[in-house]
Amino acid sequence: MTFVITKPCIGVKDASCVEVCPVRCITSTDEEEMYHIDAGTCINCTYCEPVCPVNAIFDEFKVPADQREFLRRARQFYQNR
Repeated sequence: MTFVITKPCIGVKDASCVEVCPVRCITSTDEEEMYHIDAGTCINCTYCEPVCPVNAIFDEFKVPADQREFLRRARQFYQNR
């Protein structure tokens, strides 16, 4: 299991989640409009989920149907790094 950052993060890019992550698995680039969680590094601590001010972070199995594309986007982000 991992967590996924979804559409509400786009354009907001609040770093609260980055600051609480004990394994530093939440990253982005200057070009990206949002953060992504590295599924291979995430330890499922859940610290990020409650601090997100726009409620953009979900357990991968609870991502709303209209936001499922963000699972793929996160995988692609880390494959291309």
